[in-house]
Amino acid sequence: MEALINHLESLSKEEIKRYSRHVIMPEVGIEGQRRLKAASVLLIGTGGLGSPLALYLAAAGIGRIGLVDYDVVDETNLQRQVIHGQSSVGKPKLDSAAERMRDINPYLQIDKYNVPLTSENALELFAPYAVIIDGTDNFPTRYLVNDACVKLGKPNVYGSIFRFEGQLSVFYAKEGPCYRCMFPEPPPPGLVPSCAEGGVLGILPGTIGTLQATEALKLILGIGEPMIGKMLLYDALEMSFTTIKVRKNPACPVCGVPAEEVQLIDYEQFCGVPAHDRSTFHAETSNGSQPMKTVTVRELKARLDAGEKPLILDVREPHEWQISALEGTLRIPKGDIQMAKNAVLAGRKLHEETVLAQIPQDAEIIVHCRSGVRSADVIRMLQEVGYQGTHLSNLSGGILAWAREIDPAMATY
Repeated sequence: MEALINHLESLSKEEIKRYSRHVIMPEVGIEGQRRLKAASVLLIGTGGLGSPLALYLAAAGIGRIGLVDYDVVDETNLQRQVIHGQSSVGKPKLDSAAERMRDINPYLQIDKYNVPLTSENALELFAPYAVIIDGTDNFPTRYLVNDACVKLGKPNVYGSIFRFEGQLSVFYAKEGPCYRCMFPEPPPPGLVPSCAEGGVLGILPGTIGTLQATEALKLILGIGEPMIGKMLLYDALEMSFTTIKVRKNPACPVCGVPAEEVQLIDYEQFCGVPAHDRSTFHAETSNGSQPMKTVTVRELKARLDAGEKPLILDVREPHEWQISALEGTLRIPKGDIQMAKNAVLAGRKLHEETVLAQIPQDAEIIVHCRSGVRSADVIRMLQEVGYQGTHLSNLSGGILAWAREIDPAMATY
C-alpha cells in the first residue's frame, strides 16, 4: 500500500524523543513519523468512538486534527466517552476534547468546528484533510460522510457500535467499495435503535475506536493491509472477531458514477430519522407527510393537575421503566406493538388480541418514550392498523423532558 501522505515534515529533537517508540520501529522510523506530522485527519464526533480516536491520534503525532461536534458534555456520556471528565459536564465537547488532546501532545494543530455536519458544509469541511474518520452514531451522517468522501476521493475510516457489538471498515472508492456498496439503502426508521435507546457497553467504543485509529495510521504510513474491501465484526460477549469481504458494486449509485456527478442529498429524509439531537428534521410526522399531534410536558402536567385523565402509553422497554416512569401509565414496549401491527397486517389475530386490545381506539392517547422518537414510530404503527391520528399525540421530548422541566428529582439515562 502506498502511503497516503508523501510530503514530509521535519522533527525537532524534542519530537524525536517523544515519538521514540515509533521511530525505532523500521515500519515507521523517522520518515514515517514525519508523515504523521504532515498528516491531516478530520474526526466526525468526539463522543464514544471519537474519544479513543482523538486521544490516540493526538498521542501518535498526527500534525493536524479537525474535530466536528456541537454537543455539550453530559453525565450520561462519561460511562464511555473517556476524553471527557466530570469537570467538563456542561462544556462544549470540542473544548473538553481539545484541552485533553493538547495536554497529551502540545505539538498539534487542532481545528474545532462547532457545527452539525450537513450536506451544505460537508465538502468544505472535508476538503483540507487527507483522512476522514466517522465517529458518529446515526445513519444520515454515515451516508453523508460516505458520499462526501466518494465525491472528494478521500478514505472514510468507518466504525459503529451497539450494545456488545461493533463494526470496522475503510471505505475508499479509489481502491475498493464504499459504504453504499454494502448498505445501498438505510434500514426502515425505528428498526435499529440508537445507542441512547438500546445502550452500549462502555468499553466497546474503546475497542472499535482504537481499531479505527490504527487503520488511519496504516493509511498515512502506507504499511500493512488496510480494511479496504473488508469489514470486521466484533462480538464482545463471545470475544470474537470475524472478517467478511465487501465487494465493490459496479452499479453503486455513488461510487459507480463519476465523482463530479455525486450529489449530496437530504440524508435525514433519505433515512427517515434525524441526524442530530437538535436537528431541523421532524420525526413527528404522520404517514410520512401530515404533521403529528404533539403535547409538551408542561401541557400534560397542567391537564393532569386539572383532573384530566388521558391515557398515557409508555412504549419503552421494561428495564427502562425500572429507572424512571410516570405514574398511571399503560406500559407496552414498542417491539410488542410492532409485532402486533405485523400480525394484524398479515391477517393474524393473536397479537392483536393480547396487545392492541389494551389500547382503545376511541380514547385520547398520549404516547411517550425516552426522547420522543420511538413514540412517534408507535403512533405511525397504530395509524397503520386503523387508529385515528386525531386521537394520538406524541409527548415531545419524552420522559427526559419531563425530568428536565417538571420533576428534576427523576432519574435520567
